[in-house]
Amino acid sequence: MRRIITATVNNNSGVLNRFSGVLTRRQVNIDSISVGPTEQENVSRITIVVQVADLNESEQVIKQLNKQIDVIKVSDITDEPHLERELALVKVNAPAAARAELFSMIDPFRANVIDVGTRSVVIQVTGTSEKISAFVDVVAPYGIKQLARTGVTGFTRGNN
Repeated sequence: MRRIITATVNNNSGVLNRFSGVLTRRQVNIDSISVGPTEQENVSRITIVVQVADLNESEQVIKQLNKQIDVIKVSDITDEPHLERELALVKVNAPAAARAELFSMIDPFRANVIDVGTRSVVIQVTGTSEKISAFVDVVAPYGIKQLARTGVTGFTRGNN
C-alpha cells in the first residue's frame, strides 16, 4: 500500500542518513524521497513515498521516525486533503518534421519546452505522479533519450 509521509527535521548533517536508516531496518521500500528547505531557517521538509503492507506498519514507521534525533514532526498525509507534486525533465527525439505534432501532444499536460536541439527537445512537466506517468506514456513513441523525475513533494491543505 502506497503511503505519503512528510517530516520536518532540523537541517543538520546525518539527519537524512538516520531517517532513511529507520526505513532500511524495517525493510520498507522507498518509492521516492524529496528533501528541501522550508520557510524556517535550519528546518527541512522530507517527503517520502513508501510501500507498506498495512496501516499498522505505517504507524510503526512513523513512531520510530518521530523518536529520531533532529526530527521535529512526522505525519502520514495520504488520507488527509493534501497537495503533491512531482517534476520531470524529459528529453525526447524531435526531428523538425515531428515537432508540431509533439507540441500538440504535450499541450494538454501544460508541459513546457525548456530546451530545443537539432534532433531533440527537453520538456518540463509538473503534476501528480499519475500525470507524470501518463505524460511519459504519451511521449514514449517519439523516443525518450533521457528522463529525470524528482519524486513527490507535498503537504496538507488548509490552515494547518
